[in-house]
Amino acid sequence: MSSCGVSGRAGIGRMRGSGEGRPHYNGLMLRVSTFAVALAGLLCSGALVALDAQDAADKQRPKLNLRSTPVLSFSPARVSFTAELRGGPDDYEELYCPTVEWDWDDGTVSESKQDCDPYVAGKSQIKRIYTMTHQFEISGYFNVVVRLKRQSKVLISATTKVQVRPGAREGIGQ
Repeated sequence: MSSCGVSGRAGIGRMRGSGEGRPHYNGLMLRVSTFAVALAGLLCSGALVALDAQDAADKQRPKLNLRSTPVLSFSPARVSFTAELRGGPDDYEELYCPTVEWDWDDGTVSESKQDCDPYVAGKSQIKRIYTMTHQFEISGYFNVVVRLKRQSKVLISATTKVQVRPGAREGIGQ
């Protein structure tokens, strides 16, 4: 028996044969209960503590929200976008001074990079709001994605949908 009270033997119900030479335990193969014992042993050994620490870190990580104005327009459409980091500490190092990539879903991508001072814990502050405008020349449904990156690694991303209906240039209103 381990220090968590997990033993290698099952203690509920009774074991019976399956008729195929494999022992069953209340209708389940015995391997399932062996797996449960192994899993319980992992949880007792500290793996659960590691999962709890990861959950705490995820709760402190800022979340990225993306919105557009207007959501529905007519081509050619000039649309404004605002990406906002919400929650988490202001000095969250991973999101300090990222490259910002905007994928417009119309075959074009924009990227911007800031010139920042080196990161100093407790002093450096992450930028919370990123804005951009884009002109959609043709009608369609567009899934616009903003990505905060460090080199080629995507740190966090958000998506919003934009609908552009046919305008005067596409034959509507002529």
